[in-house]
Amino acid sequence: MRQARALPLSRRGLLTAGGALGLGALVTACGDNGGSGSGGDDGGGSWSFTDDRKKKISLDSRPQHIVAYIAAAAALYDFGIEKQITGVFGPTTLKNGKPDVQAGDFPIDQATSLGNTWGQFNVEKYASLSPDLLITNMYDPGALFYIPDDSKKKILQLAPSAAIATGRISMLEPIKRYAALAEALGADLKAKKVTDAKARFEKATETLRKTVKSHKIKVMACSASADLFYVSNPKISADLIYFSELGVDFVVPEKPDKGGYFESLSWENADKYDADVLFLDNRTATLQPGALTSKPTWSKLAAVKAGQIAPWSSEPRFSYAGAAPLVESLTKAIQDAKKVS
Repeated sequence: MRQARALPLSRRGLLTAGGALGLGALVTACGDNGGSGSGGDDGGGSWSFTDDRKKKISLDSRPQHIVAYIAAAAALYDFGIEKQITGVFGPTTLKNGKPDVQAGDFPIDQATSLGNTWGQFNVEKYASLSPDLLITNMYDPGALFYIPDDSKKKILQLAPSAAIATGRISMLEPIKRYAALAEALGADLKAKKVTDAKARFEKATETLRKTVKSHKIKVMACSASADLFYVSNPKISADLIYFSELGVDFVVPEKPDKGGYFESLSWENADKYDADVLFLDNRTATLQPGALTSKPTWSKLAAVKAGQIAPWSSEPRFSYAGAAPLVESLTKAIQDAKKVS
């Protein structure tokens, strides 16, 4: 999601270039419903977990030195995994040193960063951490997200890897899988922090479900770059699938690009679809409203004229704590919106 250079219009390309979500192949939830671990808090005893590649990871003891993609680290942290995560990779910090939005509540100063942008993964530094387990998201079948192809072989030789499916499935599924992984790693899913977050999430989803019944508002999930405007497909992205299940009325692009995640439009054609609310990608490398005023078609959009723009965390953190605010934000945007399209 973070590079400015030209990349293929795919999940990889758009996630690195700061555009809308893009993905080329079908991903389905697979594997068993969790992992199993044994031993005390000190990690004693054998440990195993079956990931979403149907790959069973078996270790002599519970992992104590985990390296994870930052969004995975943030999700696990929300479920109670803290000290075991010693390294992270992916968009973790901004230029000013503050946490990237994708870091969530994860304490970024407690883990070693192996790279902050696409293609960056310091293999030597990774090896120095003596990793027990590597964890990341999986948008393409079998593809470990943010693991560079040119160093993938070396990286995977250093420690077992676990992948959680996060594409083309409803958001609830990866949330449940990260909960299962966290529990296998020793988290207490009955801890107040976790149960409170789940209760907040469930309350938020019911409020959204009720809101969309009384507020007939058309929402367009979108992302902006210097050259293109991307209209995201609510039938593909995990969070949009879930919001659609709750009844949110999204714009559905007529001609999605290869992969199906979005339709890319030139700025001259950015007004192809009408919407009452723009659900705008808020990742660091994407363009935000203040940077789009020079785009004539942007300024002409009915939702923009009405000031009905809501931030969209298009790469959600798959935990109840991470998802609840996203549901609440969308609900408020719909509640406050007027019909303008």
